[in-house]
Amino acid sequence: MKLAIVTAFPPSKVTLTEYAYHLVKHFRQKKEITELILLTDRTDGEKDLEFTEAGCKITVKECWSFNSYRNLYTVTRQINKTQPDAVLFNLQFMKFGDKKIAAALGLMLPLVCKLKKIPNIVLLHNILEEVDLGSAGFTSNKLMQKIYGFIGTTLTQLILQADAVTVTMQKYVEVLELKYLAANVKLIPHGTFETPEEQDYSLKDGPLQIMTFGKFGTYKKVEGMIEAVEIVRARTGLDLEVVIAGTDNPNVPGYLAQVQEDYKHVPQVRFTGYVEEDEVATVFNNSTVVVFPYTSTTGSSGVLHQAGSYGKAVVMPDLGDLANLVKEEGYQGEFFEPTSVESLAQAIENIVTNNAYRITLGQANYQAATALPMSKITAMYLETFHTIIENKSRAHHHTSRSIIL
Repeated sequence: MKLAIVTAFPPSKVTLTEYAYHLVKHFRQKKEITELILLTDRTDGEKDLEFTEAGCKITVKECWSFNSYRNLYTVTRQINKTQPDAVLFNLQFMKFGDKKIAAALGLMLPLVCKLKKIPNIVLLHNILEEVDLGSAGFTSNKLMQKIYGFIGTTLTQLILQADAVTVTMQKYVEVLELKYLAANVKLIPHGTFETPEEQDYSLKDGPLQIMTFGKFGTYKKVEGMIEAVEIVRARTGLDLEVVIAGTDNPNVPGYLAQVQEDYKHVPQVRFTGYVEEDEVATVFNNSTVVVFPYTSTTGSSGVLHQAGSYGKAVVMPDLGDLANLVKEEGYQGEFFEPTSVESLAQAIENIVTNNAYRITLGQANYQAATALPMSKITAMYLETFHTIIENKSRAHHHTSRSIIL
C-alpha cells in the first residue's frame, strides 16, 4: 500500500505535529506499506525524519500553508501527482487555518478523495460539540458561539463525507451517530507515543518537581498551579519546584512571559520554553507529579498518555472528557475542581505526602499507557483501510454484475 498522510509535521508548529511524527514512525515499520507520502505544511526547516528504525520509503510533499485559500487546490494536485492507494487525514477543525474560509476549504479534502474514489480516513481529534468555545479561546460572545456552532455543524458534515471518521473517545462516536446519523464513525484510541522501559518510580535527587506540559494561555492556565504549590509548600514544608514545560498557545502570545513577570516573587518556578523531541523524556522522568491545569478539554490528552508511559502520578481537573478517558482507558489520578486553587493544592498534597500512593498511581498509568502502543493503533488504521477497500471492491463488483445482467 502507498499511503498518503495529510498533516502538519515537525518542525511545524501547527497543531498535531507530534502525533503525526509518531504515526509516521510506526506506519513506516508496517510490512504492507511500501511508501509513505507526507502531504505537509511548508516549513523553514527540514522535516524531522531522523527515525532510528528501518522502514519503507518516505516522500515529503510540502503542499499547504496555514490560512492559505489555495490548500484545497494544492493538496489535491499532489494527490493527483503521487497517486496514493489510500489517504489518512490527521485533523482538527483549525488544522488548515483559524480563518473560517481557509479552515473550511481544507476540510473539503476528504470529500475530494471520496469523489476520486480514493479510500480515505479522517482522524478527527476533537468535535466542536464537546469544546467549550469560551475557555478554549475561540469566543465568549453568545451570538458568536451560535454562529461557530452552525459553522461547526456544517464542517462536521463535510468531514463525515470521508469513507471513515475515526475519533479517540467513545463519547465522540455517540455524539456523531446521534446528531448526524453517521454510520461511518469508529473509535480508535489516541495511543501512547513511546513505551519506555518501566521506571523504578524512585524520587530523583533535589526538589520534588510539580510539572505541567503543553501550550498555555487559553484553557490551559498555570497561575492556579503556582498558587496551589505555594499552599502545599507552606503546609508541608516540602522542597517543591514548579516546572512549566512548553510555550504559549498561538492564540495568546506573551502569556507565559506575563505569568513569569507576575510571579517573579515566587521561588523555584522554572519555565523551560519549547521542549525538543529528544528532551521530552528528561522532562517527564525528572518530574514527581504531572498536573493538568485545564479549565476545559478539547479532546483526548496526548500529555496524559505521555505521563502514563513514563509511569507518572497525575493531577487532573474533574472535567467530562478527561474523566471519561480515565475510565475508558484505565488511567488513575487525583481529581480537582477546575476553578478551585485549594482543591488543586489538596490533590497535589495527597500525592507528594504519600510516596506509596504516588507509586501506585504511576504503575496504574504505565499499565494503561502500554496497553495501547502506537504500533497497535497504526494496525487498527490499516485494518480499517482494508475494510474500506474490500467494501469498495464489493460494491464495484456488484455494480458491474448489475450492468451485465
